[in-house]
Amino acid sequence: MSYRPCLIIVALVAIAATPVHAASTLWTAETQTMSRQIVGYATVEPRSVLRLRAGVAGTVVNLTVQAGDTVAANAMLGQLTGPSIDTLLASRRAAANSADAAVNAAQQELAIERQKFAARLSTRGAVAHAVAALSSVQADRDSAHAALAAAEDMASIRAPQAGRVLTVDAYAGQRIGADETLLTLLPANDLWLRATVYGADADAVSAGATGQFAPTDGGAAIPVKVRAVVGALRPDGGRTLNLEPLAAAPGWVDGETGVMTLDAGALSGVAVPTRALILDQAKWWVLIHTAKGDVPQEVTPGPSHGGLTLITEGLAPGSTVVVENAYLEFHHGISEHYQPPD
Repeated sequence: MSYRPCLIIVALVAIAATPVHAASTLWTAETQTMSRQIVGYATVEPRSVLRLRAGVAGTVVNLTVQAGDTVAANAMLGQLTGPSIDTLLASRRAAANSADAAVNAAQQELAIERQKFAARLSTRGAVAHAVAALSSVQADRDSAHAALAAAEDMASIRAPQAGRVLTVDAYAGQRIGADETLLTLLPANDLWLRATVYGADADAVSAGATGQFAPTDGGAAIPVKVRAVVGALRPDGGRTLNLEPLAAAPGWVDGETGVMTLDAGALSGVAVPTRALILDQAKWWVLIHTAKGDVPQEVTPGPSHGGLTLITEGLAPGSTVVVENAYLEFHHGISEHYQPPD
């Protein structure tokens, strides 16, 4: 058996590295104006929380509410009882009854004086004196009844306005001291939005700026307005904004979170494609194409829209900017300058 030599041909395919810039697309920067929007994380919070305190020491009875309950204005939520309250109520009821009796007596005295005056058995001065006496005891009666009403209010736990019960800090049968908190109430429709912005955005926001709040649960966006910009900076360097809804009943709930977007006027600058921007060492750059090659240029980006970013500083109109593969070209040859540590 004969063998023929087998010729094995190895084909070597040479892959030439195409220069990055050969595939680059250039962009001529032009002056444009874009609306500026400020975006921040926001939370719906209570504008104020009412704390219902005991006006007098006593024992809690008939407490009918729990945290989360919705209550109407002036609704009876519970009562306070005990020796102190009973003594106070008895004293003020007695004073009110005494004042009522004094008014009745003064009214009768005035009626008698007027009859006597009509029969010419009394003088005009005596009638005037009876009128003054009646006015005095009527004022005393009003004060006595006001004091009684105040004591009854102290013995009653009522909602000062409509809202939702946040916490119940007492329980039926508990002994409570004067001025101790019984429960906290979130007034109805008394929520606002709090957001935090940083850096240049914090300086660009002022009271009256409008925008919208988009809840994270995907609900409809809610129009809002900046009520106030808190002057003091937060520990993290941010500034707090207080915003209120433009509608009377926005439909948001306490604790709801989302994204706030504010309209902050318009900015003019040189627009370039966003993908032309290069971030290096916490600075932004673009590559400017020149006859002698591509030159890095530090820039200050502004707002972005539709794939374009406004450059507010660092780039002149008419500049030719490298767009495609700009990042690769910016860092091209960086390995040649890299020195490994000893």
